[in-house]
Amino acid sequence: MKALMLEHYEDLRVVDVPDPACAADEVLIRVAACGICGSDVHGYDGGSGRRIPPVVMGHEAAGTIERVGAAVTEYRPGDRVTFDSTVYCGQCSFCMRREVNLCDNRQVLGVSCGEYRRNGAFAELVAVPERILYRLPESFPMQEAAMLEAVSVALHGVVVSQLKGGETALVIGAGMIGLLTAQAAREAGCSSVLIADIDAARLQMAADVGIPDTLQLSGADLIAEVLRRTGGRGVDVVLEAVGRVETVAAAIDCVRRGGTVTLIGNIQPEVVLPLQKVVTRQIRLQGSCASAGEYTEAIRLLASGAITVKPLISAISSLDQAADWFKRLHAREAGLLKVVVTPSAHGQ
Repeated sequence: MKALMLEHYEDLRVVDVPDPACAADEVLIRVAACGICGSDVHGYDGGSGRRIPPVVMGHEAAGTIERVGAAVTEYRPGDRVTFDSTVYCGQCSFCMRREVNLCDNRQVLGVSCGEYRRNGAFAELVAVPERILYRLPESFPMQEAAMLEAVSVALHGVVVSQLKGGETALVIGAGMIGLLTAQAAREAGCSSVLIADIDAARLQMAADVGIPDTLQLSGADLIAEVLRRTGGRGVDVVLEAVGRVETVAAAIDCVRRGGTVTLIGNIQPEVVLPLQKVVTRQIRLQGSCASAGEYTEAIRLLASGAITVKPLISAISSLDQAADWFKRLHAREAGLLKVVVTPSAHGQ
């Protein structure tokens, strides 16, 4: 089969590799569409340390089952499916509590981090366990199905925030996850959802997907405007989708006393924590990692139109063109957000 191999950092090539083996509990999927995630771009240049070459990246994918293993019972060839980016064991204490994103034996498709190497879905075929599959409706577009992983991450961030409905919310960062998180917060019943970024084009995308309350501000200016809009109180919840020192600090200053700051972004591995503000204002800091079964809800929300992703897809790429799109994403080309790769002909 053909696969897009990260042979060296910033060196992606389409190569011929053997078809993946299909274990008894696995299915072999012909990949129709696979999104280029921001984490793949950080892996492309070695910045994340989690895409050690050589590796086939890609974890936001959907396709059609080509073959099933001997122990597979719920799926058959021809079924249209997507799958969790997390390959969880299904047996540890976390999996038993349905906290599959925290699995003791967790692996992620398309990741090579020293502890394990698991090739991903920038390839014509990928093998995954039956337990991480989700069935797609017949009319569900494959290119939009490649966005379900990101939608599930956004939904999980909202779930762990423990919203009850009626909250005022601020999303910091209008990248892919931020734009989806804002929509997820709206669908969870927030009375208002603000979204902040310094990129005007991304804020226009927010308006395009139904989040019109945009703030092209950062740092002290963002804090001042949020406090002005809330009568000095601050919002009930801040969903931080960047992961930098300055954005985490702003999130803490924008939330009300007793409010929640949910940390979804993680660009920087460490940030300085203003401890006294967190303690004396009794702010709850909540981490959010990947997703834990939100795919079913993600499929429902996209199928109904409650969450929309089509305006966020900047380009559709063949496997042969994908290396060039990686370069453009890495260069942070203006207006470029999500590129979906179609490794197999039927994904076009």
